[in-house]
Amino acid sequence: MKGILGRKLEMTQVFTENGKLLPVTVIEIQPNKVLQVKTVESDGYQALKLGVQDKRQNLVNKPSMGNFKKANSNPKRFVKEIRDMNGFEIGAEITASDLFVTGQFVDVTGISKGKGFAGAIKRHNYSRGPMGHGSGYHRGIGSMGAIINRIFKSKKMAGHMGHEQVTIQNLEVIYIDSSRNLLLVKGSIPGPKKQFVRIQENAKGLKAKEAVKLLMRSAVVAEESSPKTTSDNEAKQSEEIIETQIVEETPNVEETPNVEEANKVDETVAENDSEVE
Repeated sequence: MKGILGRKLEMTQVFTENGKLLPVTVIEIQPNKVLQVKTVESDGYQALKLGVQDKRQNLVNKPSMGNFKKANSNPKRFVKEIRDMNGFEIGAEITASDLFVTGQFVDVTGISKGKGFAGAIKRHNYSRGPMGHGSGYHRGIGSMGAIINRIFKSKKMAGHMGHEQVTIQNLEVIYIDSSRNLLLVKGSIPGPKKQFVRIQENAKGLKAKEAVKLLMRSAVVAEESSPKTTSDNEAKQSEEIIETQIVEETPNVEETPNVEEANKVDETVAENDSEVE
């Protein structure tokens, strides 16, 4: 069963070309280093020991440091075994694109968020009692069983909640970004941000679906800055320039007085001169 180690980054959402909104979890999958190859002859079972994310050498004990040196690798922070996986040699690096394709279903295993000490209602989803003033039972655990002198070990009671290994199955791979070492799966996965997780092939053997076509922002930006829009803008600018040139070239026509009005003015001036004489 193929698998790889990654780190949970965050949850986000993506759009398909049909306009459908999909909630996805972004998992960072750095190249996994093969630290050890276990075989049936030497170890009794078949597995690969993978490591991811370097750490300081002073944080590693000598036996572990010897294993890292055999693989010609730096000390790794997160090391896990993947059972029934072969086809890789010691020192090889595995990426998400080497194992998975879009539309494939995977199982993600991680440590869930710790909730601390919790009551039976929050921890096991028990029903609460009446909340009236006269009721003497509100959020208690209720009956402990029919036997008085002891309580069975399997009895669900208050206690530590969370911080345990959880596996979520049948998560669809939406997108694989090989350039940034990112894997997008549909839905949520266990654990907080920056939590290391293990991604494996689907245990139930579900067949891969048709790859979902996402609406990428780079394509939208390319359409907005296409040559059509630039040519339209250039045409509009040229029209504005032509209009301004036409307005500037039109000459200012001076108003010429009419001939009749000029003759009348001359006659009035002559009459005034004769009266003065």
